[in-house]
Amino acid sequence: MTMPVILAAASTVRRRLLENAGVPHEVMVSAVDEDAVKQACRRDGTSVGDTALRLAVAKAQAVSEDRPDCLVIGADQILECEGRWFDKPVGRDGAAAHLRDLQGRTHHLITAAVVVEAGLTVWQRRETLPMTMRVLSDEFIDRYLDDVGEAACQSVGAYQLEGLGAQLFQRTAGDFFSILGLPLLPLLEFLRQREVLGQ
Repeated sequence: MTMPVILAAASTVRRRLLENAGVPHEVMVSAVDEDAVKQACRRDGTSVGDTALRLAVAKAQAVSEDRPDCLVIGADQILECEGRWFDKPVGRDGAAAHLRDLQGRTHHLITAAVVVEAGLTVWQRRETLPMTMRVLSDEFIDRYLDDVGEAACQSVGAYQLEGLGAQLFQRTAGDFFSILGLPLLPLLEFLRQREVLGQ
């Protein structure tokens, strides 16, 4: 009998990636205070990549405490541009401000994912993805936000590359699934090794 898989995240994109790839799973959102973790990491001088990984582990471990019999997937993304860390924007004004700050620049999207079993990390992956946003007019930003609505506030950077967010970019590099929030192919390989998925 294979171990159940739990996604410790509220992200609809990550849930959809797993569903589309045929990974049976349930969702349990952890109660980790992400802001507190980030503030502690900044005080300690923790790198942005290590912070993303620490958040992913914290989310998965919190759920694993209640479900030690499961493989718990935790994931997190942090956007860094010229030394500044970006969180998910708050409201339309926040999304517009993020896009104005990022337009015409290259930023780095750090994606971290882990699998925790009985409180122990049994798999992890971290990727740093360079993303170059094209120069955007204020008029385009307004039209974009009109079209995407609340979805702009559901991801760091106010973009979703699988949709209209593709129009924001001049160039991206790295794995597409990791940009969306989950290094799916390496994760699927791990789940095959654990016989959650068929060979």
